[in-house]
Amino acid sequence: MFESAEIGHKLNKTTYKEAVPALRAALLEAQVNLFEKRKTPVVVLISGQDGAGKGETINTLYEWMDPRFISTLAFSQPSDEERERPPMWRYWRSLPPKGRVGIFAGSWYSDPIRERIQGEISLKELDARSEQINRFEEMLVSEGALVLKFWFHLTKEGQKQRLKALSSDPRTAWRVTQWNWDRLKTYDELQDVAGHLLRITNTAAAPWVVVEGTDDRYRSMTVGQVLLAALQSKLAEPETVRSPVAPMVRVDMDGRNVLSELDLSLAMPEKTYKDELAQWQGRLSELVRDERFKGRSLVCAFEGADAAGKGGAIRRIAAALDARQYQVTPVAAPTEEERAQPHLWRFWRHLPRQGHVAIFDRTWYGRVLVERVEGFCSEADWLRAYSEINDFEHEMMDAGVIVIKFWLQISQAEQLKRFKEREKIEFKRFKITQEDWRNREKWHDYQQAICDMVERTSTGDAPWTLVEANDKNYARVKILRTLCQRLEAALQGKPAKSDASPQKAEKKAAKQVKIPVAAPKTKGRSKAK
Repeated sequence: MFESAEIGHKLNKTTYKEAVPALRAALLEAQVNLFEKRKTPVVVLISGQDGAGKGETINTLYEWMDPRFISTLAFSQPSDEERERPPMWRYWRSLPPKGRVGIFAGSWYSDPIRERIQGEISLKELDARSEQINRFEEMLVSEGALVLKFWFHLTKEGQKQRLKALSSDPRTAWRVTQWNWDRLKTYDELQDVAGHLLRITNTAAAPWVVVEGTDDRYRSMTVGQVLLAALQSKLAEPETVRSPVAPMVRVDMDGRNVLSELDLSLAMPEKTYKDELAQWQGRLSELVRDERFKGRSLVCAFEGADAAGKGGAIRRIAAALDARQYQVTPVAAPTEEERAQPHLWRFWRHLPRQGHVAIFDRTWYGRVLVERVEGFCSEADWLRAYSEINDFEHEMMDAGVIVIKFWLQISQAEQLKRFKEREKIEFKRFKITQEDWRNREKWHDYQQAICDMVERTSTGDAPWTLVEANDKNYARVKILRTLCQRLEAALQGKPAKSDASPQKAEKKAAKQVKIPVAAPKTKGRSKAK
């Protein structure tokens, strides 16, 4: 990406002074248009060698532009709160909303570069991180963001001279510490690692701009002009919808799928239900208090047809937990704040700390379900959402989060029965709306979307568990039992087991029709009869 020698770009003082007023005026105009249209967030990454002028450039941008619509995020070593969540969590939280500019001093590139220089990760692992970054940035661009990445380059001798010049000036000496001089010793390693990383992450969606950092005026003018040109180009873009690369084509020729193979007649007697409920709630309580869980966290994702019993199942889980240990997040239509951010932003912000549980009542899968069926997003948006969701869950699991996903399925007849019951019961009327009735007209469209969702996002570590929910007793126990089994397996380091394929669903149904599932053997408890 960059050579070891510099060209030696310089800008004389007179030329610089003559060019700055026009550039400032144009930047301010573009910034106002950006804020008024509120269709684009701007992410500016300022990276490079020590002493190359990163801080000075950021200060110059604040001087040239309206600081009310800019935020600067500086990242160093993660805090305790940040270490207890996936590495990208702190960057997601800091993304600027539409209409604003976010300047990142230090970014998602800093940790991989540092870890590679220190020998903590291999070149293969660095390449894997690079690919993850590429997908993240591509997602930002697909969501409408403008991503600008600047790398300020200095030769080794140039960096040494730069640090000396800063140290000798009383006005800037405070900016140079022993740490900066020590970093000069790793210049060659940084050159190799950064050069490799920049080459791999120099994509069409988010290319790198390498700027010589020797001359302050040249560096500032270059960044300002690149930023202005990018803003003007983005603001001039027509509101068009990208065509998807591969359209969704799925035909079940025999009419069978993962939902049709579920046996919705499965039921559990009341007495058995009470016994099993107590057994599995007790086991769940033990597992979340297990010493091994202190270094992990749990995310439970609930999706299902309207009136399928998600709320009742969640309450049975919550009854086994300490209220200080869990958070239930009900997901509805996005707020204005959430619409100004990428789709997954509102879910990243609710990820739990280690030793805690997050329960989502409806989830990030809304994009490939209700948004797809109701046309709330473009086809291109929901088609790319499958891979973005898989990446999201993969990042959680890489950080030690246990992800367990449930789909609650009921029949059309059972749904109609529950809708009518809700209308009759005073304290349940709030649960039924005209939208619920209208959604029944698109039952088959939703079933198709569900099957596509399960097929494309039921991964090895985060499989879907399909729950036969016509009988609430059976559904609640199956959910608790699955939760305990998956949690226990994760704490023991065992892989997750899927319950979402048609073959497994059919085989499981054949074995379990109307036969209660026994609770596990636990010390001091007898096996349920």
